[in-house]
Amino acid sequence: MNAEAWRRIAAWLVDWLCFLVWLGLLAAVGIPLYLSGVTGQWSALTTNVMSALVTAVPLTVFLAALESGTRQATIGKRVLGLKVVGARDGERLSFAAALTRNALKIAVPWTIGHAAAIGLVRASEIGPGLAVLTAAAYVLPIVYVITLFAGGGRTPYDHAGGARVVRA
Repeated sequence: MNAEAWRRIAAWLVDWLCFLVWLGLLAAVGIPLYLSGVTGQWSALTTNVMSALVTAVPLTVFLAALESGTRQATIGKRVLGLKVVGARDGERLSFAAALTRNALKIAVPWTIGHAAAIGLVRASEIGPGLAVLTAAAYVLPIVYVITLFAGGGRTPYDHAGGARVVRA
């Protein structure tokens, strides 16, 4: 098995443990808002946009700042001894490249998954659009994991951001 792929997965899990702190803080605010009826009147679109703005966007920007920063690594990557570098030159990524990478890694799958979950909760029946959205929510992360093992260790978001992950 590819030890580097497993190392990246472990780093991702450490990052997600950190994300849970942010999500816990959001839940402490969001659950009372929901129970009070403030957010219960929102449309599915408003719910998804607000969710993206308070979850996916801050996490994506935070990760991009860490990966384009002097340490070139998220918290999980630092713990596991990894860093993100430019695929061509091995140098530090620009913030724009790191943002592209993390938008495809975090924001896109998160937003698709959240939209599918909201759609499934609110739908009286599952139409073709919701079925495709739900399938995409599962398929995209699976593709990312498969490409860690079968794509020279570079995921589609690594390619899009012009990056590779190496030992620090």
